[in-house]
Amino acid sequence: MQDNARPHAARCIDDYQSEVRITKLEWPVRSPDLNPIEHVWDMPKRRIRSTPNPPETIGQLKTALVAAWDELPQVDIKNTIHSMPDRMQTVIRARGGNTRY
Repeated sequence: MQDNARPHAARCIDDYQSEVRITKLEWPVRSPDLNPIEHVWDMPKRRIRSTPNPPETIGQLKTALVAAWDELPQVDIKNTIHSMPDRMQTVIRARGGNTRY
């Protein structure tokens, strides 16, 4: 399964998947991303962006990212996972359209 992002739809990717007999699930374009990990990955990004002195080099960014990831409160991750029923209901009500998630 993959979204229909341009890098996933490249001919060389399609050719390789056919060659090794990987069957893809059909997936609508611009479908809502309900995978909780996408929202968890956003947490360190938001934390880093909110710092008064954001990283200026790749090395600083790596250090800041590891620190932000290590400092993620487990309760925030659990809350994201536990919000899935509400998220799914919101998507159903929106008929697959945009939501606040």
